[in-house]
Amino acid sequence: MADDDFAELGPDRSLLLVDDDLPFLTRLARAMEKRGFAPLTAETVAAGKEIVRSAAPAYAVVDLRLEDGNGLDVVEALRDRRPDARIVVLTGYGAIATAVAAVKIGATDYLSKPADANDITNALLAKGEALPPPPENPMSADRVRWEHIQRVYELCDRNVSETARRLNMHRRTLQRILAKRSPK
Repeated sequence: MADDDFAELGPDRSLLLVDDDLPFLTRLARAMEKRGFAPLTAETVAAGKEIVRSAAPAYAVVDLRLEDGNGLDVVEALRDRRPDARIVVLTGYGAIATAVAAVKIGATDYLSKPADANDITNALLAKGEALPPPPENPMSADRVRWEHIQRVYELCDRNVSETARRLNMHRRTLQRILAKRSPK
């Protein structure tokens, strides 16, 4: 590809990717590199902050929940070092409170996983108040529900009774849902 193909990115194509899911991080880094970005990757909040301290990138994609803390700490550090950075926050499940917190701290956009490289690129390059186009293949409502149940189940250390209590559902109903395959 010619340099003209990446003109929309600007002169600084540096991109920080922070996610503790290594296979996803690796695939996303390769995909973003093909789109003209120069990705740097980190799996922890500490590593992300270190990259921000050494060379604040022009773009960033940060997972909200990381093993060693909250991705919003990386967003805040980057916003302090480089106010013009375009930052997208990714999360396994969307909640209005966390979306508001991410935007208040300085995130440009907030996407729910699984977001593909096209969705992320559109969010990073959206200009002004214009919203990026809707995703081509959004998750079905059944899939969003299933993802949320799986996330709460994992956060409850795979304890069915505790998960059912927190989701305000019957334990047997939860067991049936967990026994099935994920919806499309």
